[in-house]
Amino acid sequence: MRSRTSDAGLISLFLDMLAAEQGAGDNTLDAYRRDLEDLSEFLTHAGKSFAGADTQTLRDYLADLDTRGFKSSSVARRLSSMRHLFRFLLNERIRGDDPAAILSGPKRGRGLPKVLSIADVDRMLTRAKELTETDATPAQRLRALRLYCLLEVLYATGLRVSELVSLPLSAARRDARMIVVRGKGNKERLVPLNEASRQAMADYLAAAHLMKPEKKAAPSKWLFPSFGESGHLTRQHFARDLKELAAASGLAPRLVSPHVLRHAFASHLLHNGADLRIVQTLLGHTDISTTQIYTHVVEERLKSLVRDLHPLAEKS
Repeated sequence: MRSRTSDAGLISLFLDMLAAEQGAGDNTLDAYRRDLEDLSEFLTHAGKSFAGADTQTLRDYLADLDTRGFKSSSVARRLSSMRHLFRFLLNERIRGDDPAAILSGPKRGRGLPKVLSIADVDRMLTRAKELTETDATPAQRLRALRLYCLLEVLYATGLRVSELVSLPLSAARRDARMIVVRGKGNKERLVPLNEASRQAMADYLAAAHLMKPEKKAAPSKWLFPSFGESGHLTRQHFARDLKELAAASGLAPRLVSPHVLRHAFASHLLHNGADLRIVQTLLGHTDISTTQIYTHVVEERLKSLVRDLHPLAEKS
């Protein structure tokens, strides 16, 4: 058995800390694990380990990532994982120094998020609704109703895809005007539902009830149950269905994803005058700077207002 001070043991201790103290979710933990295992493999080939790595060797690792063709955003993420790990080792007195503290990452601009127009989203919603009304088998209609429900709820709330697919069945209560969402760090927030999303959930659940087998099985606690290990629909499954819907709506599938629809939710709210702090709360962002990526929408709206309404603006 490997020692708990081996790289594998230190990764395990670090991930345990992230889960216990910071409430990191499975996806976050998996990302850290992949990053740090890759670093450990590089250090092993260099004859070093987490306990004995120096700053120059860590610089060599970052250079190796560049040689392997990693994008600057990926290198920056690996550097962030490295910094977190060595800060943890210092705090736990496993090391007496932090060799990653003075490392600098690649300079990168923060790109604007891909955003669908309101017309694009309307086209997808219209097509999804049409698919629920076509002649089909009960199973096909249920799948269409599920996709329409997912789309309506996502665009109405701006949930992260992991939050959406893991919604509990209780979110679909008929009298529910708000749902409680458990987000990153296990933090809860209230998100309002509109009438369209509530109706879509009701129609989907009604069809699901008709499809239930006669044998009495234990009811699922999930709104979107599945037979997979998680017990609910996976992010990947929903993303595939969404791309198929995009193609059927005349949109380029590569431009459409659950995260792009989350961007659309935020951008369209700001375009119509919503306060940035409100959007921050709805999205579940801890830091306002994360939400400020959407201010380009507000800037364009302000420019158009000045251009169209200012008395000295040039008129065509």
